[in-house]
Amino acid sequence: MPLESSVFPGEVQLAFFIYDKLSDKWDGMSGSYMGKNWTEVAYVFDLYDIDDEKEVFFFMQRYDMFVMKSRFEESERKRKQKERKSGGGKTYTHNVQG
Repeated sequence: MPLESSVFPGEVQLAFFIYDKLSDKWDGMSGSYMGKNWTEVAYVFDLYDIDDEKEVFFFMQRYDMFVMKSRFEESERKRKQKERKSGGGKTYTHNVQG
């Protein structure tokens, strides 16, 4: 059963909130998730008048590690599933003349 954000300390809840406010970066060619746009974090801290920025940022980074790992594992699972559906890996052909 997943934990609800209310069971975490206030700083962690704040990190979840601020993390969700950051925009996502996506690769335009492959459509892959590239992570959060961390250049916005100072603006969001100022906007919400965050007192202990270092501590909140620390929890945001830890949360980001879990999110990125989860998204990577999900994309690998989908890739492998697609590979199995298509009949396996690469098809090799040999040109034999004779």
